[in-house]
Amino acid sequence: MIRARVAAALAGVLLAAPAAALELALPSTARLTAERNTAPDRYAAPVGVYAEGQVARVNVDGDVRRAAWRMDTPGLTALQVMRPLRRQLEGTGFDIVLDCAARDCGGFDFRFAIEVLPGPNMYVNLRAFHFITALRRDEDGTPTEAISILASTAATSAYVQIIQARSGDAPEDGTPPVTPTPTGAVPLATATEDFAAVLKAEGHLVLNRLEFETGTSALGPGPFATLARLAELLKAEPGLRVALVGHTDAVGSLEANTALSRRRAEAVRDRLVQSYDVAPDRLEAQGAGYLAPRDSNLTEAGREQNRRVEVVVLSVQ
Repeated sequence: MIRARVAAALAGVLLAAPAAALELALPSTARLTAERNTAPDRYAAPVGVYAEGQVARVNVDGDVRRAAWRMDTPGLTALQVMRPLRRQLEGTGFDIVLDCAARDCGGFDFRFAIEVLPGPNMYVNLRAFHFITALRRDEDGTPTEAISILASTAATSAYVQIIQARSGDAPEDGTPPVTPTPTGAVPLATATEDFAAVLKAEGHLVLNRLEFETGTSALGPGPFATLARLAELLKAEPGLRVALVGHTDAVGSLEANTALSRRRAEAVRDRLVQSYDVAPDRLEAQGAGYLAPRDSNLTEAGREQNRRVEVVVLSVQ
C-alpha cells in the first residue's frame, strides 16, 4: 500500500500555482531527513557535467535552502523519482540547463564535486543517481534563482535532495519551499509507455520483485508485473532486442556466482518465451555474477540490491 501511494504521488504530481510561483511537490509519504538554510550565502549551481577536471557552475548569492527527503519504497529508479519533479519545472519560467544521469554526469567525480548533504540523511548511489539544475534569469540574463535536484535510489528506498537559491533581485513571487503534498492515485510505470520510456532513457532496467528460491535459479510462479510489461513492450515494438543479465552478491566464488546469475537470466528468458510468447531470438541471457554491483556488498541491504536480473536494450530495428 505504501509503495502504491508513493508511486501514485510521484506519477501524479501537478503544478498547483501559476508559472510565476512554482510549487514543487513531493509525495505525502516523503520524510524530511535534513535541512539547512543560510542567508546571505552563495550557491555554486552546477550547470555542466564533470569534464577536464571540473564542473561548470554559476553563482547565485542570497537565500539558500537545502533539504533532503527519504521515501521508503523499493524498486524505484532515479529517473522515476526525477521525472515528475522535472515536469514541474518545465514551463514555469525556469530553464533546465543540466539534466544528466550517473555515468553521463561524470559518476564519482561529479558526485564529489557537487554539494551534497551528509549521509545517512542523503544517500547517493554512484550507479543510480540523476541530477538537474534549473535557472531563472533577469532581463539581462543574470541568474536570480537556481534549483538543483539530486535523486538517488537504494535497495528499499529513494532519496531526493533539493537546493534552492534565490538572490535579492529575484521577483517577490519567487519559489516557495518544497513541501510533501498529497496527490492523486495514478500508478507509476505500470503502463507500457512508462516502462518503455524509463528503459529507453537509461538503456537498462531492473526487473523488480522477481522471486527465486534461495541459492537456486528456480523462478517463482508469479505473476510478475515487470515481465508482463516487458512482454507488452516487445510485442508493441517488434524490432526491439534485449538482453537479460543476471547479477549476484559477492558471497561465494566468481565462477559459481556467474553460473548462477546466468541460469537465473535464462529462467526469466524461458518464462517470457513460454508464458508470454516472446520470440526466443529477441532475448539473450547472460550472467555477470558479482562484477557489476549496484551497492556495497558489505551490508545486507547492499547485497539484496545486488541480487537482481536486469533487462538491457541491445538494438531497435
